[in-house]
Amino acid sequence: MRIDILTLFPGMFFGPFAESIIGRAREEKLVEINAVDLRCYTHDARRTVDDKPYGGGPGMLMKAEPLFEAVEALRKERTLVILTSPQGERFSQPIAAELAQQEHLLFVCGHYEGIDERVRTGGLIDRELSLGDYVLTSGNLAAMVMTDAIVRLLPGVLGSDESSVEESFAGGMLEYPQYTRPPEFRGMKVPEILVSGNHGAIAAWRREQARLRTARRRPDLLA
Repeated sequence: MRIDILTLFPGMFFGPFAESIIGRAREEKLVEINAVDLRCYTHDARRTVDDKPYGGGPGMLMKAEPLFEAVEALRKERTLVILTSPQGERFSQPIAAELAQQEHLLFVCGHYEGIDERVRTGGLIDRELSLGDYVLTSGNLAAMVMTDAIVRLLPGVLGSDESSVEESFAGGMLEYPQYTRPPEFRGMKVPEILVSGNHGAIAAWRREQARLRTARRRPDLLA
């Protein structure tokens, strides 16, 4: 998979994508991630990417011209272009799994007060995604989070591909409680069923615990 991220601040992405699981995935050529500077697609001395909104109002808007030129230059035959925006569809684990099947993703990170509406309506964007009902200073952090959620689902990225199957949201519920050594810590013991060696009983216990936890914390998922 290739992921291009169109941004005004490419330097923000160096650290997060150079460490841990994502960093190893890049080293092993399981994914290619590029932060692309939008200002490279401007043609004036000041490399202008924003302007005042028509009709007045606070803040500045990202101009249509550099965004169109950049996306059209980066888009390939099988590219999916995603705009990160608080007005978009709520990002979720099923969406991450769906996007992990794509060959090329191009994230467009908004900034300032927003973007020229013609970027949305001019056939440039395939999908608009949001992390939730709040506003960030830009779409950069949203693109980082979505990229992380997508890349970890690619084959070979995690130590075991089963790790992405038995986790929260993968089966429509939150994950069951988990324990490791020691068997007792400060008076708190590991449930006996988990050290019983009865794998059928353990699987049933885990399913029930996942259901109970989901019912308590996220009943909307069960609904």
